[in-house]
Amino acid sequence: MLIRVAHTGSQALKALKEAGKKSILINPNIATIQTSHILADEVYYVPVTPEYVAHVIERERPDGILLTFGGQTALNIGVKMDKMGVFDRMGVKVLGTPIKTLETSEDRDLFAKALNGMVHLSGLLLSSRLRRTYF
Repeated sequence: MLIRVAHTGSQALKALKEAGKKSILINPNIATIQTSHILADEVYYVPVTPEYVAHVIERERPDGILLTFGGQTALNIGVKMDKMGVFDRMGVKVLGTPIKTLETSEDRDLFAKALNGMVHLSGLLLSSRLRRTYF
């Protein structure tokens, strides 16, 4: 299941189709190519809110959801729905970027702490965990 896609979302829909996976798209904008049934198996033209997305999840029962192809709206809604326990309650796995990573990237303090836990080594960034393991 994808929420409100842009160009990268179109590519994700194509990849899902090629892999033989059913895709469900939520996008309130009917004037985009992404809302074509050529790309997605099911398309819902509903507002992107936790309530509407939860309704689609209840109806369709997807195994997973991709949040990172829908811009800031999908990211924000996904984080909010995770905090509400919707994904756990419905048995939906967040695919791709984990919610914790989304939260870290959106919070300046958490992001700064994450960056401070990394060191630059020969053009590579290594987390403090990897430094302890290998160096």
